Amino acid sequence: MIDQTGLGVALTLSSLQKQYSTGELSLQQVIESIVADLECRGDDGIWIYRVSKQALLERAAILTQMNPRQREQLPLWGVPFSVKDCIDVAGLLTSAGCPGFVYEATHTNPVVQKLLAAGAILIGKTNLDQFATGLVGVRTGYTVPHNAFSTEYISGGSSSGSALSVAMGQVSFSIGTDTGGSGRVPAGFNNIVGLKPTRGLLSTSRTVEACKTLDCLSIFTLTAEDAQTVFEVAQGFDPTNPFSRPMGQPLERLKAYSANQSFRFGVPRPDQRAFFGNTDCEALYEKANATLIQLGGLCVEIDYGPFLEANDLLFNGPWVAERYASVGKFVETNPAAVFPITREIILKAKTLTAAEAFEGLYAVEAFKRMIQPLWDDIDCLVTPTTGTIYRIDEIEAEPLRLNANLGYYTNFVNLLDLSAIAIPNGFQSNGIPSGVTFISPPHSETYLAGLGAAFHRACNEQLGATSFKVGDIARGLSVGV
Repeated sequence: MIDQTGLGVALTLSSLQKQYSTGELSLQQVIESIVADLECRGDDGIWIYRVSKQALLERAAILTQMNPRQREQLPLWGVPFSVKDCIDVAGLLTSAGCPGFVYEATHTNPVVQKLLAAGAILIGKTNLDQFATGLVGVRTGYTVPHNAFSTEYISGGSSSGSALSVAMGQVSFSIGTDTGGSGRVPAGFNNIVGLKPTRGLLSTSRTVEACKTLDCLSIFTLTAEDAQTVFEVAQGFDPTNPFSRPMGQPLERLKAYSANQSFRFGVPRPDQRAFFGNTDCEALYEKANATLIQLGGLCVEIDYGPFLEANDLLFNGPWVAERYASVGKFVETNPAAVFPITREIILKAKTLTAAEAFEGLYAVEAFKRMIQPLWDDIDCLVTPTTGTIYRIDEIEAEPLRLNANLGYYTNFVNLLDLSAIAIPNGFQSNGIPSGVTFISPPHSETYLAGLGAAFHRACNEQLGATSFKVGDIARGLSVGV
Protein backbone atom coordinates (compact mmCIF):
# COMPACT_ATOMS: atom_id res chain seq x y z
CA MET A 1 0.00 0.00 0.00
CA ILE A 2 1.11 3.55 -0.70
CA ASP A 3 0.62 6.95 0.91
CA GLN A 4 -0.66 8.82 -2.14
CA THR A 5 2.56 10.36 -3.46
CA GLY A 6 3.81 11.03 0.05
CA LEU A 7 1.38 13.93 0.63
CA GLY A 8 -0.22 12.36 3.70
CA VAL A 9 -3.67 12.97 2.28
CA ALA A 10 -5.89 10.99 -0.07
CA LEU A 11 -6.42 12.56 -3.47
CA THR A 12 -10.18 12.48 -3.15
CA LEU A 13 -11.99 15.70 -4.02
CA SER A 14 -13.15 16.34 -0.45
CA SER A 15 -9.69 15.74 1.01
CA LEU A 16 -7.96 17.98 -1.51
CA GLN A 17 -10.51 20.75 -1.14
CA LYS A 18 -10.20 20.65 2.65
CA GLN A 19 -6.40 20.80 2.53
CA TYR A 20 -6.43 23.60 -0.02
CA SER A 21 -8.97 25.67 1.92
CA THR A 22 -7.07 25.42 5.21
CA GLY A 23 -3.72 26.12 3.58
CA GLU A 24 -2.29 22.80 4.77
CA LEU A 25 -1.51 21.91 1.16
CA SER A 26 -0.66 24.04 -1.86
CA LEU A 27 -1.34 23.24 -5.48
CA GLN A 28 2.37 23.49 -6.23
CA GLN A 29 3.10 20.91 -3.52
CA VAL A 30 0.61 18.52 -5.11
CA ILE A 31 2.16 18.91 -8.56
CA GLU A 32 5.72 18.61 -7.27
CA SER A 33 4.83 15.47 -5.33
CA ILE A 34 2.98 13.80 -8.21
CA VAL A 35 5.82 14.51 -10.66
CA ALA A 36 8.43 13.20 -8.22
CA ASP A 37 6.43 10.02 -7.67
CA LEU A 38 6.01 9.39 -11.40
CA GLU A 39 9.68 9.99 -12.10
CA CYS A 40 10.61 7.59 -9.30
CA ARG A 41 8.32 4.87 -10.64
CA GLY A 42 9.64 5.12 -14.19
CA ASP A 43 7.86 3.36 -17.06
CA ASP A 44 5.51 0.88 -15.41
CA GLY A 45 2.99 0.85 -18.24
CA ILE A 46 0.53 3.33 -16.72
CA TRP A 47 1.37 6.42 -18.76
CA ILE A 48 1.97 6.95 -22.47
CA TYR A 49 2.41 10.75 -22.44
CA ARG A 50 2.85 13.10 -19.49
CA VAL A 51 2.49 16.86 -19.45
CA SER A 52 5.86 18.47 -18.66
CA LYS A 53 6.57 19.59 -15.11
CA GLN A 54 7.05 23.15 -16.34
CA ALA A 55 3.64 23.19 -18.05
CA LEU A 56 1.99 21.73 -14.95
CA LEU A 57 3.54 24.35 -12.69
CA GLU A 58 2.53 27.11 -15.09
CA ARG A 59 -1.06 25.81 -14.99
CA ALA A 60 -0.84 25.66 -11.18
CA ALA A 61 0.41 29.24 -11.05
CA ILE A 62 -2.53 30.49 -13.11
CA LEU A 63 -5.00 28.71 -10.85
CA THR A 64 -3.24 29.89 -7.69
CA GLN A 65 -3.43 33.53 -8.77
CA MET A 66 -7.24 33.36 -8.77
CA ASN A 67 -9.04 35.07 -5.94
CA PRO A 68 -11.24 33.06 -3.52
CA ARG A 69 -14.43 33.98 -5.34
CA GLN A 70 -13.03 32.73 -8.64
CA ARG A 71 -11.87 29.48 -7.05
CA GLU A 72 -15.30 28.82 -5.55
CA GLN A 73 -16.79 28.90 -9.04
CA LEU A 74 -14.49 26.06 -10.16
CA PRO A 75 -15.72 22.76 -8.68
CA LEU A 76 -12.53 20.91 -9.69
CA TRP A 77 -10.01 23.61 -8.79
CA GLY A 78 -6.56 22.07 -8.43
CA VAL A 79 -7.74 18.49 -8.94
CA PRO A 80 -5.24 16.32 -10.91
CA PHE A 81 -6.61 13.92 -13.51
CA SER A 82 -5.59 11.69 -16.41
CA VAL A 83 -7.14 10.82 -19.76
CA LYS A 84 -7.12 7.55 -21.69
CA ASP A 85 -4.92 7.91 -24.76
CA CYS A 86 -7.70 7.42 -27.28
CA ILE A 87 -9.22 10.75 -26.26
CA ASP A 88 -7.91 13.89 -27.95
CA VAL A 89 -6.34 16.83 -26.13
CA ALA A 90 -5.22 19.66 -28.40
CA GLY A 91 -1.44 19.89 -28.66
CA LEU A 92 -0.86 16.41 -27.22
CA LEU A 93 -0.29 13.18 -29.10
CA THR A 94 -2.95 10.47 -29.39
CA SER A 95 -1.78 6.89 -29.93
CA ALA A 96 -4.79 4.66 -29.05
CA GLY A 97 -2.15 2.27 -27.70
CA CYS A 98 -0.48 1.89 -31.11
CA PRO A 99 2.88 3.68 -31.68
CA GLY A 100 2.45 3.51 -35.45
CA PHE A 101 -0.90 5.28 -35.30
CA VAL A 102 0.25 8.40 -33.41
CA TYR A 103 -1.00 11.85 -34.41
CA GLU A 104 -1.05 15.27 -32.77
CA ALA A 105 -4.56 16.31 -31.77
CA THR A 106 -5.77 19.68 -33.00
CA HIS A 107 -8.91 19.78 -30.85
CA THR A 108 -9.83 18.75 -27.31
CA ASN A 109 -12.65 16.36 -26.48
CA PRO A 110 -15.58 18.39 -25.04
CA VAL A 111 -15.60 16.44 -21.77
CA VAL A 112 -11.91 17.10 -21.17
CA GLN A 113 -12.49 20.75 -22.05
CA LYS A 114 -15.27 20.99 -19.43
CA LEU A 115 -13.00 19.46 -16.79
CA LEU A 116 -10.18 21.86 -17.56
CA ALA A 117 -12.61 24.78 -17.49
CA ALA A 118 -13.72 23.58 -14.02
CA GLY A 119 -10.15 23.97 -12.73
CA ALA A 120 -8.83 20.42 -13.05
CA ILE A 121 -5.18 19.81 -14.00
CA LEU A 122 -4.36 17.25 -16.68
CA ILE A 123 -1.27 15.23 -15.71
CA GLY A 124 -1.13 13.18 -18.90
CA LYS A 125 -2.53 10.38 -21.05
CA THR A 126 -2.70 6.76 -20.05
CA ASN A 127 -2.17 3.31 -21.53
CA LEU A 128 -4.87 1.07 -22.96
CA ASP A 129 -5.60 -2.08 -24.88
CA GLN A 130 -4.86 -1.03 -28.45
CA PHE A 131 -7.80 0.74 -30.13
CA ALA A 132 -9.77 0.04 -26.92
CA THR A 133 -10.18 -3.58 -28.01
CA GLY A 134 -10.01 -5.89 -25.01
CA LEU A 135 -10.76 -6.22 -21.30
CA VAL A 136 -7.30 -7.36 -20.26
CA GLY A 137 -4.80 -4.47 -20.46
CA VAL A 138 -1.98 -6.45 -22.10
CA ARG A 139 -2.79 -5.69 -25.77
CA THR A 140 -0.72 -2.54 -25.98
CA GLY A 141 2.14 -1.38 -28.16
CA TYR A 142 3.74 0.14 -25.08
CA THR A 143 4.92 -1.32 -21.76
CA VAL A 144 2.37 -3.82 -20.47
CA PRO A 145 0.92 -2.61 -17.15
CA HIS A 146 0.13 -4.95 -14.28
CA ASN A 147 -2.42 -5.04 -11.50
CA ALA A 148 -2.03 -2.46 -8.73
CA PHE A 149 -1.73 -5.30 -6.19
CA SER A 150 0.43 -7.83 -8.05
CA THR A 151 2.96 -7.86 -10.89
CA GLU A 152 1.64 -11.27 -11.95
CA TYR A 153 -2.00 -10.31 -12.55
CA ILE A 154 -3.60 -8.27 -15.31
CA SER A 155 -4.70 -4.69 -14.78
CA GLY A 156 -7.87 -5.13 -16.79
CA GLY A 157 -8.73 -3.06 -19.81
CA SER A 158 -9.12 -1.51 -22.07
CA SER A 159 -8.78 1.54 -19.78
CA SER A 160 -5.81 0.02 -17.95
CA GLY A 161 -3.71 3.11 -17.33
CA SER A 162 -6.71 5.21 -16.38
CA ALA A 163 -7.71 2.82 -13.61
CA LEU A 164 -4.16 2.34 -12.38
CA SER A 165 -3.39 6.06 -12.23
CA VAL A 166 -6.30 6.43 -9.81
CA ALA A 167 -5.68 3.23 -7.85
CA MET A 168 -2.01 4.10 -7.31
CA GLY A 169 -2.88 7.53 -5.98
CA GLN A 170 -1.29 9.44 -8.87
CA VAL A 171 -4.43 11.41 -9.79
CA SER A 172 -7.84 12.06 -8.27
CA PHE A 173 -9.82 10.83 -11.26
CA SER A 174 -9.41 9.61 -14.81
CA ILE A 175 -11.51 9.65 -17.95
CA GLY A 176 -11.58 6.33 -19.78
CA THR A 177 -13.90 4.74 -22.29
CA ASP A 178 -16.35 1.86 -22.08
CA THR A 179 -17.83 -0.14 -24.95
CA GLY A 180 -18.20 -3.60 -23.43
CA GLY A 181 -16.80 -3.17 -19.92
CA SER A 182 -13.58 -1.18 -20.31
CA GLY A 183 -14.67 1.37 -17.73
CA ARG A 184 -15.74 -1.23 -15.17
CA VAL A 185 -13.44 -4.27 -15.42
CA PRO A 186 -10.19 -2.44 -14.54
CA ALA A 187 -12.04 -0.66 -11.72
CA GLY A 188 -12.99 -4.02 -10.24
CA PHE A 189 -9.47 -5.40 -10.61
CA ASN A 190 -7.82 -2.40 -8.92
CA ASN A 191 -10.22 -1.64 -6.06
CA ILE A 192 -11.66 1.64 -7.34
CA VAL A 193 -14.98 3.02 -8.60
CA GLY A 194 -15.87 2.96 -12.31
CA LEU A 195 -18.94 4.93 -13.42
CA LYS A 196 -20.25 4.06 -16.89
CA PRO A 197 -22.88 6.68 -17.63
CA THR A 198 -25.79 6.39 -20.02
CA ARG A 199 -24.69 6.44 -23.66
CA GLY A 200 -24.40 9.94 -25.07
CA LEU A 201 -24.34 11.91 -21.81
CA LEU A 202 -20.56 12.40 -22.03
CA SER A 203 -19.52 13.51 -25.50
CA THR A 204 -17.36 11.05 -27.45
CA SER A 205 -16.36 13.66 -30.03
CA ARG A 206 -12.62 13.82 -30.70
CA THR A 207 -11.92 10.23 -29.71
CA VAL A 208 -10.55 7.22 -31.56
CA GLU A 209 -13.75 5.26 -31.72
CA ALA A 210 -14.16 1.56 -30.99
CA CYS A 211 -17.89 1.25 -31.69
CA LYS A 212 -19.32 4.66 -32.47
CA THR A 213 -22.92 3.77 -31.62
CA LEU A 214 -21.99 2.15 -28.29
CA ASP A 215 -18.95 4.00 -26.92
CA CYS A 216 -19.20 5.84 -23.62
CA LEU A 217 -16.67 7.92 -21.76
CA SER A 218 -16.29 6.52 -18.25
CA ILE A 219 -15.07 7.94 -14.94
CA PHE A 220 -12.60 6.32 -12.54
CA THR A 221 -12.38 7.59 -8.95
CA LEU A 222 -11.58 6.41 -5.44
CA THR A 223 -15.14 7.04 -4.23
CA ALA A 224 -18.62 7.01 -5.73
CA GLU A 225 -19.23 10.55 -4.49
CA ASP A 226 -16.25 11.77 -6.54
CA ALA A 227 -17.53 9.94 -9.61
CA GLN A 228 -20.86 11.73 -9.29
CA THR A 229 -19.17 15.12 -8.91
CA VAL A 230 -17.00 14.61 -11.98
CA PHE A 231 -20.01 13.34 -13.93
CA GLU A 232 -22.02 16.46 -13.12
CA VAL A 233 -19.21 18.63 -14.47
CA ALA A 234 -18.51 16.49 -17.53
CA GLN A 235 -22.02 15.76 -18.82
CA GLY A 236 -23.78 17.96 -21.30
CA PHE A 237 -25.34 17.84 -24.74
CA ASP A 238 -22.87 18.17 -27.63
CA PRO A 239 -24.69 19.44 -30.75
CA THR A 240 -21.71 18.50 -32.94
CA ASN A 241 -22.01 14.82 -32.01
CA PRO A 242 -24.95 12.93 -33.57
CA PHE A 243 -24.87 10.37 -30.75
CA SER A 244 -24.94 12.92 -27.94
CA ARG A 245 -28.14 13.31 -25.93
CA PRO A 246 -29.20 15.54 -23.03
CA MET A 247 -29.68 14.20 -19.55
CA GLY A 248 -33.12 12.65 -19.34
CA GLN A 249 -35.49 11.93 -16.49
CA PRO A 250 -34.90 8.59 -14.75
CA LEU A 251 -37.70 6.54 -13.29
CA GLU A 252 -39.15 8.46 -10.35
CA ARG A 253 -37.83 6.00 -7.78
CA LEU A 254 -34.36 6.12 -9.35
CA LYS A 255 -33.81 9.87 -9.16
CA ALA A 256 -31.66 9.57 -6.05
CA TYR A 257 -30.74 7.13 -3.30
CA SER A 258 -31.27 8.05 0.35
CA ALA A 259 -29.66 6.24 3.25
CA ASN A 260 -31.77 3.43 4.68
CA GLN A 261 -34.34 3.56 1.89
CA SER A 262 -35.69 0.23 0.73
CA PHE A 263 -34.82 -1.05 -2.72
CA ARG A 264 -35.08 -4.19 -4.80
CA PHE A 265 -32.02 -5.61 -6.48
CA GLY A 266 -31.93 -8.39 -9.03
CA VAL A 267 -29.33 -11.15 -9.14
CA PRO A 268 -28.83 -13.89 -11.75
CA ARG A 269 -30.23 -17.28 -10.82
CA PRO A 270 -27.55 -19.50 -9.23
CA ASP A 271 -27.40 -21.73 -12.32
CA GLN A 272 -26.71 -18.66 -14.50
CA ARG A 273 -23.80 -17.32 -12.48
CA ALA A 274 -20.27 -17.94 -13.69
CA PHE A 275 -17.09 -17.66 -11.63
CA PHE A 276 -14.87 -19.89 -13.81
CA GLY A 277 -13.65 -21.91 -10.85
CA ASN A 278 -12.95 -18.88 -8.64
CA THR A 279 -14.58 -19.70 -5.31
CA ASP A 280 -13.24 -16.51 -3.69
CA CYS A 281 -15.11 -14.28 -6.15
CA GLU A 282 -18.22 -16.38 -5.67
CA ALA A 283 -18.07 -16.00 -1.88
CA LEU A 284 -17.44 -12.26 -2.15
CA TYR A 285 -20.47 -11.88 -4.39
CA GLU A 286 -22.67 -13.72 -1.89
CA LYS A 287 -21.30 -11.46 0.84
CA ALA A 288 -22.10 -8.38 -1.26
CA ASN A 289 -25.70 -9.52 -1.63
CA ALA A 290 -25.92 -9.99 2.14
CA THR A 291 -24.56 -6.47 2.68
CA LEU A 292 -27.16 -5.04 0.32
CA ILE A 293 -29.90 -6.82 2.26
CA GLN A 294 -28.54 -5.25 5.47
CA LEU A 295 -28.75 -1.87 3.75
CA GLY A 296 -32.47 -2.40 3.17
CA GLY A 297 -32.43 -4.26 -0.11
CA LEU A 298 -34.76 -7.03 -1.19
CA CYS A 299 -32.94 -9.65 -3.27
CA VAL A 300 -34.84 -10.87 -6.34
CA GLU A 301 -33.58 -13.71 -8.53
CA ILE A 302 -34.03 -12.92 -12.22
CA ASP A 303 -33.56 -14.72 -15.53
CA TYR A 304 -30.12 -13.64 -16.77
CA GLY A 305 -30.60 -15.43 -20.09
CA PRO A 306 -31.52 -12.39 -22.23
CA PHE A 307 -28.46 -10.51 -20.96
CA LEU A 308 -26.20 -13.42 -21.90
CA GLU A 309 -27.70 -13.58 -25.37
CA ALA A 310 -27.14 -9.85 -25.83
CA ASN A 311 -23.54 -10.32 -24.65
CA ASP A 312 -22.76 -12.50 -27.65
CA LEU A 313 -23.64 -9.73 -30.08
CA LEU A 314 -20.81 -7.40 -29.07
CA PHE A 315 -17.82 -9.42 -30.24
CA ASN A 316 -19.55 -12.22 -32.15
CA GLY A 317 -22.06 -9.99 -33.92
CA PRO A 318 -22.01 -7.13 -36.42
CA TRP A 319 -20.77 -4.47 -34.00
CA VAL A 320 -17.22 -5.60 -34.74
CA ALA A 321 -17.75 -3.88 -38.08
CA GLU A 322 -17.77 -0.53 -36.27
CA ARG A 323 -14.20 -1.16 -35.19
CA TYR A 324 -13.27 -1.69 -38.81
CA ALA A 325 -15.09 1.50 -39.79
CA SER A 326 -12.99 3.39 -37.26
CA VAL A 327 -9.45 2.05 -37.80
CA GLY A 328 -9.78 -0.81 -40.32
CA LYS A 329 -8.00 1.00 -43.15
CA PHE A 330 -5.03 1.72 -40.90
CA VAL A 331 -4.91 -1.89 -39.75
CA GLU A 332 -4.96 -3.19 -43.32
CA THR A 333 -2.27 -0.77 -44.45
CA ASN A 334 -0.06 -1.25 -41.39
CA PRO A 335 -0.66 -4.83 -40.19
CA ALA A 336 2.72 -5.14 -38.47
CA ALA A 337 1.98 -2.07 -36.35
CA VAL A 338 -1.07 -3.67 -34.74
CA PHE A 339 -1.23 -6.14 -31.87
CA PRO A 340 -1.97 -9.56 -33.48
CA ILE A 341 -5.17 -10.32 -31.54
CA THR A 342 -6.44 -6.79 -32.11
CA ARG A 343 -5.70 -7.09 -35.82
CA GLU A 344 -7.54 -10.41 -35.99
CA ILE A 345 -10.64 -9.00 -34.26
CA ILE A 346 -10.85 -5.86 -36.40
CA LEU A 347 -10.19 -7.52 -39.74
CA LYS A 348 -12.81 -10.18 -38.99
CA ALA A 349 -15.37 -7.46 -39.69
CA LYS A 350 -14.69 -7.71 -43.42
CA THR A 351 -16.68 -10.94 -43.50
CA LEU A 352 -19.83 -9.29 -42.12
CA THR A 353 -22.70 -8.27 -44.39
CA ALA A 354 -25.19 -5.41 -44.26
CA ALA A 355 -27.95 -7.97 -43.68
CA GLU A 356 -26.14 -9.24 -40.58
CA ALA A 357 -25.84 -5.67 -39.29
CA PHE A 358 -29.58 -5.14 -39.56
CA GLU A 359 -30.25 -8.52 -37.96
CA GLY A 360 -28.08 -7.45 -35.03
CA LEU A 361 -30.04 -4.21 -34.65
CA TYR A 362 -33.31 -6.12 -34.68
CA ALA A 363 -31.98 -8.53 -32.04
CA VAL A 364 -30.91 -5.72 -29.70
CA GLU A 365 -34.31 -4.04 -29.89
CA ALA A 366 -35.95 -7.38 -29.15
CA PHE A 367 -33.74 -7.86 -26.07
CA LYS A 368 -34.56 -4.34 -24.85
CA ARG A 369 -38.25 -5.09 -25.12
CA MET A 370 -37.73 -8.45 -23.41
CA ILE A 371 -36.03 -6.99 -20.32
CA GLN A 372 -38.22 -3.88 -20.00
CA PRO A 373 -40.74 -5.50 -17.59
CA LEU A 374 -37.84 -6.43 -15.32
CA TRP A 375 -37.48 -2.80 -14.21
CA ASP A 376 -40.98 -2.97 -12.74
CA ASP A 377 -39.72 -5.62 -10.34
CA ILE A 378 -36.23 -4.34 -9.46
CA ASP A 379 -34.42 -1.03 -9.10
CA CYS A 380 -31.04 -2.33 -10.16
CA LEU A 381 -29.34 -5.49 -11.35
CA VAL A 382 -26.35 -6.50 -9.20
CA THR A 383 -23.64 -8.66 -10.71
CA PRO A 384 -20.00 -9.40 -10.04
CA THR A 385 -17.95 -6.93 -12.09
CA THR A 386 -16.16 -10.05 -13.33
CA GLY A 387 -16.43 -13.65 -12.25
CA THR A 388 -12.66 -14.02 -11.88
CA ILE A 389 -9.28 -12.51 -12.76
CA TYR A 390 -6.29 -13.96 -14.62
CA ARG A 391 -2.55 -13.79 -14.51
CA ILE A 392 -0.74 -12.09 -17.37
CA ASP A 393 0.76 -15.38 -18.55
CA GLU A 394 -2.69 -17.02 -18.59
CA ILE A 395 -4.05 -14.28 -20.86
CA GLU A 396 -1.07 -14.59 -23.18
CA ALA A 397 -1.73 -18.34 -23.49
CA GLU A 398 -5.49 -18.04 -24.16
CA PRO A 399 -6.18 -14.43 -25.14
CA LEU A 400 -9.61 -14.72 -26.74
CA ARG A 401 -11.40 -17.22 -24.50
CA LEU A 402 -10.29 -15.66 -21.22
CA ASN A 403 -11.04 -12.15 -22.43
CA ALA A 404 -14.56 -13.34 -23.30
CA ASN A 405 -14.97 -14.73 -19.78
CA LEU A 406 -14.27 -11.28 -18.35
CA GLY A 407 -17.18 -9.83 -20.31
CA TYR A 408 -19.76 -12.26 -18.92
CA TYR A 409 -21.31 -9.55 -16.73
CA THR A 410 -20.39 -6.45 -18.75
CA ASN A 411 -20.80 -6.73 -22.53
CA PHE A 412 -24.57 -6.21 -22.69
CA VAL A 413 -24.79 -2.90 -20.79
CA ASN A 414 -24.22 -0.44 -23.63
CA LEU A 415 -26.05 -2.58 -26.17
CA LEU A 416 -29.16 -2.44 -23.97
CA ASP A 417 -28.69 1.27 -23.17
CA LEU A 418 -28.20 0.91 -19.42
CA SER A 419 -26.18 2.83 -16.85
CA ALA A 420 -23.78 1.15 -14.41
CA ILE A 421 -21.27 1.69 -11.64
CA ALA A 422 -18.55 -0.71 -10.49
CA ILE A 423 -17.76 -0.63 -6.76
CA PRO A 424 -14.97 -2.38 -4.78
CA ASN A 425 -16.12 -5.58 -3.08
CA GLY A 426 -13.26 -6.80 -0.93
CA PHE A 427 -10.24 -8.97 -1.62
CA GLN A 428 -9.64 -12.55 -2.64
CA SER A 429 -7.41 -14.79 -0.55
CA ASN A 430 -4.51 -14.01 -2.91
CA GLY A 431 -4.82 -10.29 -2.15
CA ILE A 432 -6.36 -9.34 -5.50
CA PRO A 433 -9.49 -7.15 -5.42
CA SER A 434 -12.94 -8.15 -6.56
CA GLY A 435 -15.77 -5.86 -7.59
CA VAL A 436 -19.52 -5.70 -7.86
CA THR A 437 -21.53 -3.71 -10.40
CA PHE A 438 -24.92 -2.02 -10.03
CA ILE A 439 -26.86 -1.67 -13.30
CA SER A 440 -30.03 0.36 -13.87
CA PRO A 441 -32.06 1.90 -16.70
CA PRO A 442 -30.61 4.96 -18.48
CA HIS A 443 -30.18 8.28 -16.64
CA SER A 444 -29.92 6.58 -13.22
CA GLU A 445 -26.36 7.77 -12.49
CA THR A 446 -27.23 9.78 -9.36
CA TYR A 447 -29.12 6.84 -7.85
CA LEU A 448 -26.34 4.38 -8.66
CA ALA A 449 -23.66 6.64 -7.20
CA GLY A 450 -25.67 7.03 -4.01
CA LEU A 451 -26.27 3.32 -3.62
CA GLY A 452 -22.65 2.61 -4.53
CA ALA A 453 -21.42 5.04 -1.89
CA ALA A 454 -23.60 3.41 0.78
CA PHE A 455 -22.31 -0.03 -0.18
CA HIS A 456 -18.70 1.19 -0.18
CA ARG A 457 -19.07 2.70 3.30
CA ALA A 458 -20.71 -0.46 4.61
CA CYS A 459 -17.67 -2.43 3.48
CA ASN A 460 -15.29 0.26 4.80
CA GLU A 461 -13.04 -0.61 1.90
CA GLN A 462 -9.50 0.50 1.27
CA LEU A 463 -9.26 3.25 -1.33
CA GLY A 464 -7.51 1.83 -4.36
CA ALA A 465 -4.02 0.57 -3.56
CA THR A 466 -3.43 3.41 -1.09
CA SER A 467 -3.22 3.35 2.68
CA PHE A 468 -6.48 5.28 3.04
CA LYS A 469 -9.97 3.98 3.73
CA VAL A 470 -13.48 5.19 2.99
CA GLY A 471 -14.11 5.88 6.67
CA ASP A 472 -11.03 8.07 6.92
CA ILE A 473 -12.36 10.33 4.16
CA ALA A 474 -15.80 10.51 5.76
CA ARG A 475 -14.18 11.68 9.03
CA GLY A 476 -11.92 14.14 7.21
CA LEU A 477 -8.73 12.50 8.44
CA SER A 478 -5.26 12.76 6.95
CA VAL A 479 -3.32 9.57 7.53
CA GLY A 480 -0.05 8.11 6.41
CA VAL A 481 1.18 4.63 5.62
